[in-house]
Amino acid sequence: MFVDRVTIFVRGGAGGDGGRGGAVVLLATEGHTNLAHLSYQRHWNAESGERGQGSDCFGRGGSDLTIEVAPGTLVRDRDRGHLLSDLKNPGDQVIVAHGGRGGHGNTHFKSSTNRAPRQCEEGHPGEERWITLELKVIADVGLIGLPNAGKSTLLSRISRAHPEIADYPFTTKYPNLGTVMASDRTFVVADIPGLIEGASTGHGLGHEFLRHVERTTLLVHLVEAVPIDESDPVQNYRTIRNELAKYSPALAERPELLVVTKMDVTGAEESRARILAELEREVPAISAVTGQGIPQLLHRIIERLADQPELKTERVAVPAMAPAVSALGA
Repeated sequence: MFVDRVTIFVRGGAGGDGGRGGAVVLLATEGHTNLAHLSYQRHWNAESGERGQGSDCFGRGGSDLTIEVAPGTLVRDRDRGHLLSDLKNPGDQVIVAHGGRGGHGNTHFKSSTNRAPRQCEEGHPGEERWITLELKVIADVGLIGLPNAGKSTLLSRISRAHPEIADYPFTTKYPNLGTVMASDRTFVVADIPGLIEGASTGHGLGHEFLRHVERTTLLVHLVEAVPIDESDPVQNYRTIRNELAKYSPALAERPELLVVTKMDVTGAEESRARILAELEREVPAISAVTGQGIPQLLHRIIERLADQPELKTERVAVPAMAPAVSALGA
């Protein structure tokens, strides 16, 4: 199960006699790729500080509670709506609820004129709040396009990811990640669920899908050469470009590689020639079914990524995914 948004309640531990309550800490770790492990528990409480023991001893402080999340998680205060932290990289962490300050027992109030004080100060309660966690997938390459453009098929061909594939729209319900190795380079590819016209205003879960594109370095825009619904491939390309610009002008400026897919279909060559003539730009052509053009596409992706400072070569494979596999010569 893939979960990319959860809301949880966090409470820092209460303070005891001198013992501070534990804090609730969120920590981004590579062991998680989404937030599914947090969807079964709504309340998270750190340990309270202990009360003071005999012989004027102070109580022990409460232990912090660390909650692991996937890298790329945004943390917001649910009620106020503001961003608390962006845990983009493994090791990033934030305290979301501080523990309460420890109180003082009667010994603290002892003086030369009051040898047996009866007053004391209780420990303070810990902070508490509802927080919303929202994951934005982190990948070097984001595969975008209309439903049935061939994104999942391509991902399954170039990596060991196993997305669901079928000849009907919206087969992909959530982003799939795969690690690709080509020319001694390793990069992560995200198959973003198919976008549609109106995605920028939320149609077809557009906002849920579009935010996963925001962390990618390079957009690989797939356009079906001969769409099954007999739509115009050039217009299909422009539809998605328009939705990207409406959602985020900065996202629309992201480096993009346009690729024509399903070149094994009758009429594909003529369609690609028209796309080249109308858009006047580089348009690699592939067939994920036969393997046509895939090695060349991977080399081109590596060249484009090399131009971007965000590229991390020799990346560690995505956790919970199969190891990287070379797709060259497929």
